[in-house]
Amino acid sequence: MNVPRRKEEYSMASKTQPLYELRARRHGPGNTELEVWQLPSLATPQITAPVRLAGLRGRNLELAEHRVLKRLKESGIRLDLLPIEGLGSLLAEETALRLALLFRTLAPMRNRDNMRLVAEGIDVMGKEEAGYWLGMSVHRKNPRRVLHALRILLTDPAK
Repeated sequence: MNVPRRKEEYSMASKTQPLYELRARRHGPGNTELEVWQLPSLATPQITAPVRLAGLRGRNLELAEHRVLKRLKESGIRLDLLPIEGLGSLLAEETALRLALLFRTLAPMRNRDNMRLVAEGIDVMGKEEAGYWLGMSVHRKNPRRVLHALRILLTDPAK
């Protein structure tokens, strides 16, 4: 799926599918924060203002940065060219789902080996599975339990 580039394409896409945006903030040299936001569209009438789905910053972003940059490159987005503060770049739905799930899952983790296993597991997930886990982690009463269950499933050596 192509990401809309012009204003006309943006309004046309917003009628048929959810819209996602990647926002980057620089807090200093080598300290970038990436966030995935869902934007209002006709496909999601319950969303009236942009909603932050997930974000990652610091050490955990550095450990997964090569995976994130690979995904963004596939979508035609370069971090070094993103505007500063407040403006972002539209993301394809599949890329947004995977990045948001990756960010939410990795944010509290500290063990490098487990982080690698979780990132690899999310990379091989299908779009539907990633959407399921992200939906569970966003809309459940206890989203931390859902994310903990996902971490256990992806790091369990007895698979």
